[in-house]
Amino acid sequence: MRLKVGKIVNTHSLKGEVKVISSTDFEEERFKKGSKLLITRGNQLIREVVVQSYRNHKNFLLVKFEGIDSVEEAEKLKNLQIKIDSDKVGELEENEFYFHQIIGCEVFDENDKNLGEIIDILTPGANDVWVIKGENGKEILIPYIEDVVKKIDITNKKVNIEVMEGLID
Repeated sequence: MRLKVGKIVNTHSLKGEVKVISSTDFEEERFKKGSKLLITRGNQLIREVVVQSYRNHKNFLLVKFEGIDSVEEAEKLKNLQIKIDSDKVGELEENEFYFHQIIGCEVFDENDKNLGEIIDILTPGANDVWVIKGENGKEILIPYIEDVVKKIDITNKKVNIEVMEGLID
């Protein structure tokens, strides 16, 4: 299985740097010098690349891959995804999860009522916010904090929460 860590959205310099929108919590690890990454179109592997350097720039990462040394070569990578093989991910601490483990989980309140499925994770700052698609397609935003999220069962794709006053209505 491959996990998405970013998307190449544009070229940046004449020397082959690309603009990447990151979709990983582990940028320093994924994009460090020497990291091997997979450039894909959907599930099709286009090429394997090695990171030469990366830096943050506004809301993007600017990444330089070894062997991509011109804007023309970088142009060919536009709109492609950057992935890693799932066996390359490290062990997490207790109560830490990868996005792909949380997205798709069913969410239940303290009365075991199904509130819907987690469809996205927002990272606005202090804590992550889980987006739940509820009945009628209504979206519910749940902060990932101890007071709300009580139990996460990755194996059975089930999350139990305590609904604080004003959280859903």
